[in-house]
Amino acid sequence: MAGISAFKCPRFRPPTSALAFNSSNPNPFRLPQLRISFPRRSTFPRVYALTSNDIKVGLNIEVDGSPWKVIEFLHVKPGKGAAFVRTTLRNFLTGNSVEKTFRAGSKIEVADINKETKQYTYKDGAQYVFMDLNTYEEYRLNEADVGDKSKWLKEGMDCNLLFWNGKVIDFELPITVKLKVVEVDPGLRGDTAQGGSKPATLDTGAVVSVPLFVDIGQEIMVDTRTGQYMSRA
Repeated sequence: MAGISAFKCPRFRPPTSALAFNSSNPNPFRLPQLRISFPRRSTFPRVYALTSNDIKVGLNIEVDGSPWKVIEFLHVKPGKGAAFVRTTLRNFLTGNSVEKTFRAGSKIEVADINKETKQYTYKDGAQYVFMDLNTYEEYRLNEADVGDKSKWLKEGMDCNLLFWNGKVIDFELPITVKLKVVEVDPGLRGDTAQGGSKPATLDTGAVVSVPLFVDIGQEIMVDTRTGQYMSRA
């Protein structure tokens, strides 16, 4: 058609670098792969709600704003009426024990109690002093708080302190401790082949029954949960 010139579309020429052959990428026109990374799953433990059906000995729960430890429990299913759980609880703050009943399936609140390892260093009057070996911060427990556990405590022993709302409410002894026999009745040596026993006083003041072959100056292993002799160290 007169007056109209033909339009020629320029041909696309890729850059020379794109046409260069690459052995690792034989197709120079292929788009690079996109890598999409997804966030990792949280490593924090999930918190599950507990009910009275989950009650067991040693569980720490919070009742009426105070921390309690389950000492005993019994699931009861009466012939008539709803099932329930009868428990014996010990108050961490007062040391008192009470009996409390929970309806079966009712929600319970777990006490937020943290354990931290501290070393028992010395006794200051009526207080037992524990120390954080990293910060050198001291934590003190009264004789009433320590109770009968004092007969197993020895300077330099690592224990677990229990914290609730930033306050030390209790501590846990190691399951087994190594103590030294300082006194034993020499008149009760007896016949060791018969497997008899005799009382022995340890360096913490505790008295335990030991086999007849145990002598003064020997170190023995004791189970702090039962107070029973386990073996020679």
